[in-house]
Amino acid sequence: MAKKSMIALDVKRKKMVERYAAKRAALVEAFNAAKDPMERLEIHRKIQGLPRNSAPIRVRNRCWATGKPRGVYRDFGLCRNE
Repeated sequence: MAKKSMIALDVKRKKMVERYAAKRAALVEAFNAAKDPMERLEIHRKIQGLPRNSAPIRVRNRCWATGKPRGVYRDFGLCRNE
């Protein structure tokens, strides 16, 4: 039961990453191009204002059959125990 909810949560995160990818990339590019520390701070606050689950680092590779987060082969999407 819990595995299915984790799979659903991960799917939701993937959709949110896609939705905010362009906005996040534009803000990061502006942050890297800014020279003034106050301007960088303002852009950083805007990046922090985005939803947490819109960050690509929060997406976890999971086995599509069992939902296990560890030992997943990228090529097949299955964990090593299957």
